[in-house]
Amino acid sequence: MSSGPRAGHPLVDTSRPLVMALPAAPTREEVARLCAELAAAPPGDVRCRVDAAADGLAAVDALARLALAARRAGHRLTFHGAGPGLTALLRLTGLDQVL
Repeated sequence: MSSGPRAGHPLVDTSRPLVMALPAAPTREEVARLCAELAAAPPGDVRCRVDAAADGLAAVDALARLALAARRAGHRLTFHGAGPGLTALLRLTGLDQVL
């Protein structure tokens, strides 16, 4: 007696989440690279470590772009490490559900 084939791609380890890091002052190029990395990865869990010093609209824009890219690629994205300034700014802009 044999069992059926396993679900998923046989060469992709989906047991561990993809881990990314968002720097304190993300550039457009860095955000584009992270978004491309998300698009190329198989759907799964993604953890993004946000630099505690990240603050301002550039960081808000980067988080929103990453969240959109993750959603489009079928990922479950979580952010960790955002400082109080960025958290307050996200709350102010209505994007606090991203964290």
